[in-house]
Amino acid sequence: MASSERLVVIGGDAAGMSAASQLRRMRPDVEIVAFERGPHTSYSACGMPYLVGGLVDDPRALVARSPAGFAKLHIDARVMHEVEEIDLAERRVRGRRRDDGTSFDEGFDRLLVATGTVPIRPPLPGSDAAGIYGLGILDDGIRLRRAVDEERPRRAVIVGGGYIGLEMAEALLERGLDVTVVEAAATVLGTLDPDMGELVGQALRDAGAKLSLDEPVTGFETRGGTVAAVVTAARTHPADIVVLGIGVRPNAALARAAGIPLGETGAIKVNDRMQTAVDGVWAAGDCVESFNLVSRRPVHFALGTIANKQGRIAGINLGGGYARFPGVLGSAVTKICTVEVARTGLQEREARAAGFEFVTARIDSRTRSGYYPGVGKITVKVLAERGSGKLLGAQIVGAEGSGKRIDVFATALAAGMTAEEFSYLDLSYAPPFAPVWDPVLIAARKAAEAL
Repeated sequence: MASSERLVVIGGDAAGMSAASQLRRMRPDVEIVAFERGPHTSYSACGMPYLVGGLVDDPRALVARSPAGFAKLHIDARVMHEVEEIDLAERRVRGRRRDDGTSFDEGFDRLLVATGTVPIRPPLPGSDAAGIYGLGILDDGIRLRRAVDEERPRRAVIVGGGYIGLEMAEALLERGLDVTVVEAAATVLGTLDPDMGELVGQALRDAGAKLSLDEPVTGFETRGGTVAAVVTAARTHPADIVVLGIGVRPNAALARAAGIPLGETGAIKVNDRMQTAVDGVWAAGDCVESFNLVSRRPVHFALGTIANKQGRIAGINLGGGYARFPGVLGSAVTKICTVEVARTGLQEREARAAGFEFVTARIDSRTRSGYYPGVGKITVKVLAERGSGKLLGAQIVGAEGSGKRIDVFATALAAGMTAEEFSYLDLSYAPPFAPVWDPVLIAARKAAEAL
């Protein structure tokens, strides 16, 4: 970039501001302007359930760097600025300030689209009622926390049994609410195989939540413009507050309207340097399509770990360096009540869709040596390809100390290891941390035997 050039960033969270910060480190002469539709930059959306649940009291603790902090880096981060149009011919973005409604018009030489995702809000009767919350930006979490604090609701219904829905269920249980989770599928957490999802569902029940499975939502009852119940094909669930945890979709409408090509997942299509098909336009984070290292297919994952890495890659390349983003595995971990839940690679449904023939192995073991205090249960499931023996994916549900074991599988998947090779890994051992045969090794050995 020449010193007179300007980068405009749309989106002030993980990917956008990682790219801006990386570019600034490499090129102090480039002008950087970032537009964020919410009131915060560089925040932890993953922390919202803990804010609502009371584990985190101050929302500012979830903000990694404020606009004032970016100003010290000579990055002009403008919050409450919503970009409504990208004009590629004129190389300009146009939009409005959300606080006073005034319009703005800003030129760019290069553009980074990092618009993230938007929560899925079903077009059902009553879905626009007060008291129904979707969680997209940090301000959504702050509003929900305020509602729980001030309105003192007694009954909460979570619509959707994905990560955010179940984390919010735990948070509201912690706040003393009567919690019901309504899920259209037969088990919660569709990113796991059903047999593993059932373990998570049981943990929720044990914690006091009610689960209504196989129940698609058909609408919302309202009273005076405020939600009063969630209606399904089977019954009506009274509610003082409703949280939508149906999932998210890539926020790619702005890019599509501008003529920036999308991929088959509906997210923005980029190459491994985070470039779009439009010269001078880059994209990164939850709004873009990624490449799955196992299935070798395009995928969309809305994960902060991926967004931060992609932002860094984009920043390096924007600054004149050369970096490539290799792809993703969909590695994820969370805690739902008393269990830790993790997955990486492909689940059975995904493996079949990708055309693999495979075996599965599932084992029940312990997190520590059986005689050591605090030992807990752990279930590990492994998928491996017939013929090659290569690992395809893994899932873990268990007590404290279980979840981060998934990282060993993620490393093995990235390296293309077989189940047999994995089963002989020289993993560390001491009674406070694992049995002498770690559960991940036992599961891999069982998969190798099945092959």
